[in-house]
Amino acid sequence: MEEAEARPAPPDPNDARQRFLLELEFIQCLANPTYIHYLAQNRYFEDEAFIGYLKYLKYWQRPEYIKYIMYPHCLFFLELLQNANFRNAMAHPASKEIAHRQQYFFWKNYRNNRLKHILPRPPPEPTPMPATAPAAVPPAAPVPSTVVPPAAAPPSSLPPMSAAGASAMSPMQFAGTPGTNIPKNDMRNVMGGQGGRKRKIG
Repeated sequence: MEEAEARPAPPDPNDARQRFLLELEFIQCLANPTYIHYLAQNRYFEDEAFIGYLKYLKYWQRPEYIKYIMYPHCLFFLELLQNANFRNAMAHPASKEIAHRQQYFFWKNYRNNRLKHILPRPPPEPTPMPATAPAAVPPAAPVPSTVVPPAAAPPSSLPPMSAAGASAMSPMQFAGTPGTNIPKNDMRNVMGGQGGRKRKIG
């Protein structure tokens, strides 16, 4: 008898604190698509009292209660469970897998998607200015070159050239120039006085 009296009394469902904890635990179980699939297969969604209980739990969406929610997906699924089509669809395993896969993708990309709206966008990159052609360098001033005058030729014994003689005189002109002492050789004298004829050898 003493051991029975020492046991704690079962929790009273009418107790406000105990009721708060039970409802908080149940509503957060709705964040799991597998648990929703379990409720649909066991025909909980066919009970009108249970459907009314789901409507009653919408008070957790109020700010004074939502701060106790650790798994906010439960509120999203609670809203979907107000629709009969969603309740019937969650009885199929394929629908459960689709809901679970979409939930996974949301968790995977949630941080990046949220940061897109929180973090300030980087400033636009400056537009590169068009490349300008280098300025033309003015040509350098010509340096005057020192022209050295040609040295005077030494006096020669040759006859001076006329002003109109642009070309040098040929040796034949020197041979026939009057006033010179160079004798004119006769080719006939050189050949032995034969008049330039070769002796015929019979």
